[in-house]
Amino acid sequence: MDSFAGKVAVITGAGSGFGRAFARQGAALGMKLVLADLDTAGLALTVDAIRAQGGEALGVTADVSDPLQVDALAQAALDAFGGVHLLFNNAGVGAGGFVWENSANDWQWVFGVNVMGVANGLRAFVPIMLRQNEPAHIVNTASVAGLLAAPAMGVYNASKHAVVALTETLQHDLRLAGADLIGVSLLCPAFVPTGIADAERARPEALANAAPYTASQKLAARQLTKAVEGGKLTADDIAALTFDAVRAGRFYVITHPAIMASVQLRLDDIAQLRNPTDPMSLRRPR
Repeated sequence: MDSFAGKVAVITGAGSGFGRAFARQGAALGMKLVLADLDTAGLALTVDAIRAQGGEALGVTADVSDPLQVDALAQAALDAFGGVHLLFNNAGVGAGGFVWENSANDWQWVFGVNVMGVANGLRAFVPIMLRQNEPAHIVNTASVAGLLAAPAMGVYNASKHAVVALTETLQHDLRLAGADLIGVSLLCPAFVPTGIADAERARPEALANAAPYTASQKLAARQLTKAVEGGKLTADDIAALTFDAVRAGRFYVITHPAIMASVQLRLDDIAQLRNPTDPMSLRRPR
């Protein structure tokens, strides 16, 4: 897909971070936008900003973990613009700490958004793209956490590994089905200043934790905040790289190439049947 003007993009998690940056980039390219987020206030800010720059945008409050709400999002896109050409399954949240200290609510919340949000998006939008029979593209936002397994990030790591596997399978399935007009990209960013470190603001009350943070959870939160705030690339940088990948039909979108040394180390550990190396060890002073 190398033509964007007049085409329709659906972006989840559009109320902040990468989602808002994807919206700005899409609007600058002349796309019509359907923007979704559970954060109604953040979503309204994005929609207002796009309209202020002369773009066409529809905001839909939606919880991507709910299949019925994602179905309604797809119908809203069809009702408003008659089709969908570019889908960003981008909504994401996180929880840290030792895996045995994460609650059932942590697992349900993170997997509901990060994994089922992508699955619901594919189930709702791929049939639309197949029926259209014209160039289209899907971008699933994973993370380098889907390629590595850093300590004290087990719930998030597991969810993003699932997104990697799901997206690679999607690529195979579309080719097997002869759907060569639909491209796929897997976005795996490292640390970027976005709202991911403050994801708790979007946690549903029904999945809130009654217990206070453990020491490992407090440490993980501090480390994530520090890493995110220290990111060298911005969300707009990531959006530009991602649209470049869509133009080129490139599957893997690795925004921070230096991380590939850690990815290679993990692959070598697997191939040589070694115990896994802590990927953060390459970042720590020796």
